[in-house]
Amino acid sequence: MSNSSAFTAAVHLTPCEPEHADLAFTATTQDCPWPKAYGGDLVAQAAAAAMRSVTDGKTLHSTHSYFLRPVDIGADVRYEVEVLRDGRGYSTRGVRGYQNGRTVYASLANFTAGGESGTFAAEFPRDLPAPETLPSSADYLADRKGGTMTDESKAYWSLGRSFDMRHVPGPVYLEVEGGPAPHQAVWVKPFDPLRPVDGLTDEQRDLAALAYVCDYTILEPVLRVLDLPWARPGLVTASLDHSMWFHRPPRPGETDGWLLYLQEAGAAGAGRGLGTGRFFTADHHHLATVAQEGMIRAS
Repeated sequence: MSNSSAFTAAVHLTPCEPEHADLAFTATTQDCPWPKAYGGDLVAQAAAAAMRSVTDGKTLHSTHSYFLRPVDIGADVRYEVEVLRDGRGYSTRGVRGYQNGRTVYASLANFTAGGESGTFAAEFPRDLPAPETLPSSADYLADRKGGTMTDESKAYWSLGRSFDMRHVPGPVYLEVEGGPAPHQAVWVKPFDPLRPVDGLTDEQRDLAALAYVCDYTILEPVLRVLDLPWARPGLVTASLDHSMWFHRPPRPGETDGWLLYLQEAGAAGAGRGLGTGRFFTADHHHLATVAQEGMIRAS
C-alpha cells in the first residue's frame, strides 16, 4: 500500500551523546534498490537535526550540503550539530553525518527570525497540464520493462518514495519521454497526509519534506537533455553537493496537496551535471529553490 511512511521514518531522530559537537541524533536511511542510500534522506535528516537545535522560533531558510562518501542503506547515520551562531535575526548550525567512523555528509543550515521587506517571486508557468490528467509512476510503469529496471526498482519508483510524482512532458525511467530538452516539470504530492514527526512542529516537518523529495528528480533535466533514462545500462549517478533556499514556510496542509517542481538543467560536462528547481504551491506561491550538482557517468 502506498503511503508517506518512508518519509516519516527517514526523519525520525533519536537523541544520542555527541562526540564532536553540541547536540547529536541518529537516523536510519530507508531501503531502496540502489547500491547506496538516497541523498534526500541525508538532506532531510540533517535539516531536521538542525531544526531540533533551534528553540527561539527562527525558521530554516537555507541549507548548503556536500555528499562526501556513499552511505549504507537501512543503516544508522549519526548527525552532530554544532551551534555556530545565535543572533537576533539569524542563527547558523553546522551538521556533520557520520557512519562507520567516517564523515559521510556535511552541511550548513541558516535560520531567520523574519522581517519586513519588499516582495518578489518567480512566475508560475502557464498552460501546464493538471496533475490529475497525468499518469502516476505506478500507472506509467505498470506494463513496462527494459534496461536495468527490476521488479524491485519498479515497485520503488511506483510506490516506495512516499510521494506521487507526475512528469511533464513525461518520465525518464525507461526512455526520455518527450525527447531531449533541458527542462521538465514534476507534480508531487504525498500519497497520504504527512504524519506528525516527534521533535518537529508541522511547519518544520513540511520543510523537511521538501528537502526529502527534492533530490529524487533534480538531476532529471540533465539526464533528459543528454538523452539518458534512469534504466540505461551503464548509467551511474551520485549527488555531489546541494543547496536549498526556503522563501516561506508552507501553510498548514499545503504540502499534503499538489506542489509543482519546475526544473532546468544548468550545465553538463566533465562527468557532472547541474540541476536547478523551484517549488510552487498549486495556487502559484513560490515556496523554495533548489540547486544540485551530481556525478553523471554513462558507459
